[in-house]
Amino acid sequence: MRYVRLLGLFLKANLLVELEYRANFAAQSALGVLWAGLTFVSVAVFFTQTDALGGWTYEQALIIVALFTIISGAVRFILEPNVIKIVEMVRTGAMDFVLTKPANSQFLATLRYAQYAGLADIAAGGAIMGFALHRMQYLPTPLAAIQFALMLISALAIVYSIWLVMAALSFWFVKIESLSELFYALFDTARFPVTTYPGLVRLLLTFVLPVAFMTTFPAQAVLGLLDGTTLAASLGLAALLVLFSAWLWQRAVLGYSSASS
Repeated sequence: MRYVRLLGLFLKANLLVELEYRANFAAQSALGVLWAGLTFVSVAVFFTQTDALGGWTYEQALIIVALFTIISGAVRFILEPNVIKIVEMVRTGAMDFVLTKPANSQFLATLRYAQYAGLADIAAGGAIMGFALHRMQYLPTPLAAIQFALMLISALAIVYSIWLVMAALSFWFVKIESLSELFYALFDTARFPVTTYPGLVRLLLTFVLPVAFMTTFPAQAVLGLLDGTTLAASLGLAALLVLFSAWLWQRAVLGYSSASS
């Protein structure tokens, strides 16, 4: 409960900061919705020439677009601003003030800041999913809804772990901008079903950078097409990545040279 209260205080403080610059918040939110619209259109263009994309219909593919937009919004909302701050604090020595506080350093460093414009992306993703489900005249069953919730949590945990690994690497390499750009470039493939890619690329997007676990498999869950093996694999992968990224963070902190040492 202590950390829940801390998270609430962090979110409130960041909201107050955002409200000081309302025009910037509105512009960033509008930009997020615009990018969501462009992603929507980019997928729709493919279906002007075909009825299926990697075995997925137009409405089913829109579910993947919705998840891509939601996860992108989550990255903008909480992960990206914190990783940027971590890199800056490591470079300037301000990380001392995080490590000396009586709280978990990983929690403080990765959840302290928020960019509320990311919520516009999340809302846009939810709207796209609602539109797709309405076009299909489909309502997920209770089992599908539970599986989807578990898969979405797993997807967010996987994305969080990847960004935490990048943050930990900044303790050794200081500048990791190229890594974040690489993540975005590879994550852009998540706009489409993983089955649209050829065999080797599909394997890479499933087992190396687990894009399939971020969008394609959660989309299968909400559509009631997910098997139990994939669900278990997703939960297991998320747990392993969370544990590994937390271990790497602790290793990085132990090797940190503070500004005073």
